[in-house]
Amino acid sequence: MKRVALFGTSADPPTAGHQAILRWLSERYEWVAVWAADNPFKSHQTPLKHRAAMLRLLIEDIPLRQNIVFHPESSYRTIETLEKAKEYWGVDTDFTLVIGSDLVKQLPRWYRVEDLLRQVQLLIVQRPGYAVENVDLHQLRQLKATCAIADMTGPDVSSTAYRKNGDTQALTPPIQAYIQREHLYECEDTKEKLQIR
Repeated sequence: MKRVALFGTSADPPTAGHQAILRWLSERYEWVAVWAADNPFKSHQTPLKHRAAMLRLLIEDIPLRQNIVFHPESSYRTIETLEKAKEYWGVDTDFTLVIGSDLVKQLPRWYRVEDLLRQVQLLIVQRPGYAVENVDLHQLRQLKATCAIADMTGPDVSSTAYRKNGDTQALTPPIQAYIQREHLYECEDTKEKLQIR
């Protein structure tokens, strides 16, 4: 049976932290399916088409990435994306849905979450500043989730820190170049204007 990690992200923009998680997953799963998504619980500054393009660049920048596959055909709802993954990989595939610890509290409110959790295993990647509480794990288990916590912690970088503070340490060079070329974030435009003066 194939083992496939499903990694959807609303990354705005994708960071070196996302890249580190993808590398880690690629060493543990036969395939890692990646897609850009809109999270209905978040507001997104950048259109999905740009976030998808940046995510593709992030993947292309990973050496030996043969088992990481970008899937442009995601859906607004994770359960619908899972159905598309089943069509692509086959129903005899063992799917693991990978989420950051920042999403654990909102997961019980996802669309058809019980149906989703019956069809996937759940792998939680810890993010700095977002502890996984026992009460949250208990709630997931009450929803019949089979869940595990990854033995890695994502790097202490975030899309939010970049958007708010212009922290370019969070970004890989191809993503920085794309952002500058497309003039996507106000902090980048402001920085360029300051350099021109």
